[in-house]
Amino acid sequence: MHPARDFLVTGEAKLLAWLAEHPFMTLAAAPQGRPLVAHAPVVIRRQAQALVLDFHISRSNALAAHLAEGFAAVMVSLGPDAYVSPDWYESADQVPTWNYLTVEAEGTVTALPTQGLVTQLDDLSAQEEARLAPKPPWTRDKMGPGRFDQVARGILGARLAVQRLQGTWKLSQNKAAADHAGVLAALGDHPVAGLMRGHDVG
Repeated sequence: MHPARDFLVTGEAKLLAWLAEHPFMTLAAAPQGRPLVAHAPVVIRRQAQALVLDFHISRSNALAAHLAEGFAAVMVSLGPDAYVSPDWYESADQVPTWNYLTVEAEGTVTALPTQGLVTQLDDLSAQEEARLAPKPPWTRDKMGPGRFDQVARGILGARLAVQRLQGTWKLSQNKAAADHAGVLAALGDHPVAGLMRGHDVG
């Protein structure tokens, strides 16, 4: 996370709304001192007062061997990014920088039971198929007998119990109005410009 408070976003509703629209995340952990990563789409759940992110990874992923004992991890959803040239500012003596948006969820990862994996896969498919409406949703009922079980044997379900949820939305909000406008004009229709125009970053 960027340390400057200008860019810090802690509002849970705003962060969860972003994750709901951008659920593909990078999982980073070092369960035995060696940094390891995996990439997975998540399903956001409320468990009593707890917030959890359910996902699955391949059994061949190096992190899979550590699920049984659990481990501390960070999951990151990285949004669009853009280089910002000092030439775009009206103010003098500026330096190059980067605008970007990211959300981090930190917590403990544990394994899901077999039925939990099945539920995660069903819910994930429903979550993503809903974005394709009015296409009739795909469900595993469309698979041949035994095929789902065959495929599911190659993956493991996992859950991150969120202990910290924070975002960095670095969108030139620390710059003077003229400098901010200069970045917007230079970026044109870049997705970062849309975020700069359309998001309350407080």
